Amino acid sequence: MAYTVLARKYRSQTFDDVVGQEPISQTLKNAIKTGRVAHAYLFTGTRGVGKTTMARILAKALNCLNADGPTATPCCKCDSCAAINLGDDIDVIEIDGASNRKIDDIRDLIENAVYRPARARHKIYIIDEVHMLTNEAFNALLKLLEEPPSHVKFIFATTEPNKVLATIQSRCQRFDFRNISPAAITKQLKAILDQEKIKYEDDLVLALAKLANGSMRDGLSLLDRLISTGIQPLTANLLEEYLGCPNSEKVSQLVAAIGDSDASAAISSTGELINAGLSEVQIADALVDYMRDLMVIKAAGPKSDLVLLTEQQKKQALQLAEIFDIAGLVYNITTLEKLRWSLKNSDTARPLLEAAIIRLTMSEHFLNVDQLLSQSPRSADPSRPPQARPRQQAGRTAADEVSSDLGSPRRDGLKADKKKVIADHPPVAAQMVPQAQSTPAAGLDSIKSVWRDILTAVGKGTAGLLAVASPVQFENGTLTIEFPASAAFQKKACDDRIEQIESVLRDKCGSNLRLKLQIAQGENQPADQLPPQKTKSQKQNEILSDPAVKTVIMGLDATITNIEDD
Repeated sequence: MAYTVLARKYRSQTFDDVVGQEPISQTLKNAIKTGRVAHAYLFTGTRGVGKTTMARILAKALNCLNADGPTATPCCKCDSCAAINLGDDIDVIEIDGASNRKIDDIRDLIENAVYRPARARHKIYIIDEVHMLTNEAFNALLKLLEEPPSHVKFIFATTEPNKVLATIQSRCQRFDFRNISPAAITKQLKAILDQEKIKYEDDLVLALAKLANGSMRDGLSLLDRLISTGIQPLTANLLEEYLGCPNSEKVSQLVAAIGDSDASAAISSTGELINAGLSEVQIADALVDYMRDLMVIKAAGPKSDLVLLTEQQKKQALQLAEIFDIAGLVYNITTLEKLRWSLKNSDTARPLLEAAIIRLTMSEHFLNVDQLLSQSPRSADPSRPPQARPRQQAGRTAADEVSSDLGSPRRDGLKADKKKVIADHPPVAAQMVPQAQSTPAAGLDSIKSVWRDILTAVGKGTAGLLAVASPVQFENGTLTIEFPASAAFQKKACDDRIEQIESVLRDKCGSNLRLKLQIAQGENQPADQLPPQKTKSQKQNEILSDPAVKTVIMGLDATITNIEDD
């Protein structure tokens, strides 16, 4: 007897058997019980999630011969149910949309649809990959879908619903099949292995569930390949040997080398993975998956259901997660994701991957400018030389990247002294800039003399709004700040921040003053006109002249090599 693959042998036979699509199953069962079965359905979702299986179950429910009418629990034993399971029932016509996509094929369908079913209640057309039909074929279906014969039902299945004409979708009841969760796939795989009396390790089933990527059929196909090796018990090591999957232990070693800034170990681990038969893209994908798990552990905790690992793997991942913080992991993941597209099209993929690995390994961890300045000895005492600082820091952000070029000795003990500061926007932080040594008496001239310090102290957002304004009058304890007519937007935004600005003014000027904001009179520009956009050169000059950036460069003996704009 011919062997039947697991995906066919264990195909769901009733609505209750379908894994991971319970809401859709329940809706269809209720529609049958209440007599509200539509004449056309559109099942959408990725491959292997149960679209065609659900279509066959619905066909059996409508045509089961052992029931007096449509039933939510087909017998799966009558001639009609058995023939539908095999895909050769004369009243349930399954059509491959990819090979029967032309208008002539649809015209034949329309001509045959008028004839009543041979033995069942309904003539049912199941069209798989319906998005492959031509526009002419879709248009030919429109009239039949709008006013079909009472005995005809249509069930369309597709992985790309965006390619199905809107006029077709509007005539169907649409059900979106979700990806099956790894936990549900794991449970089903274990049940099948137990039923097949095959010995296995839990590590294997978890790894297969992750590889299935939400598709039950993919998971069963992978399991079939492993069973065909004839090796028992099935172990996770077989995935590397027979399926070409990365060894999780070697991947964790590579991630640990990156976290420890050990370039030599990182390159060695990368070489081991390549020598094991993995492509550069597979290694990048494996790193992304592993770092994603670390990121989730850091963000949601080790008990999160979003992390599918064995207890041993979770313990190891928890230890590695301590080396990184979320900002660094986010940066690593996005960098590797961009890299994988280059790896696919590069003739020198290995050097490109190794260069990226070294870049991640040798790069200094992100620090926001506040922390960087607070740890910079020069910011506290310019006469003191810079001191070594801890390599691992919390609270780093991808907006302010302080990283190193390779190969030069470095003062902080990380083998490099040339650094780069990538600034997306000029940072402004009040605590970073030296404050005025004395608080001047309130007066227009004295306020103007500390205006720059005031702008710094109010914070980055408010300072950007006040930068276009200037103090013009101080009388009876009220300071008038004037905006040009072109800055009505900035003035309005500052109206909501008056208390914040007044608080800073009192601190700087030593007087319980009040604030008045006004628009300059007599200008010809319309009041609602926004100021012109700054050029790239102007933005770069602002960044380079920012006191915080200057302090960072001085404290780290750094060189700005690039300024990225949003």
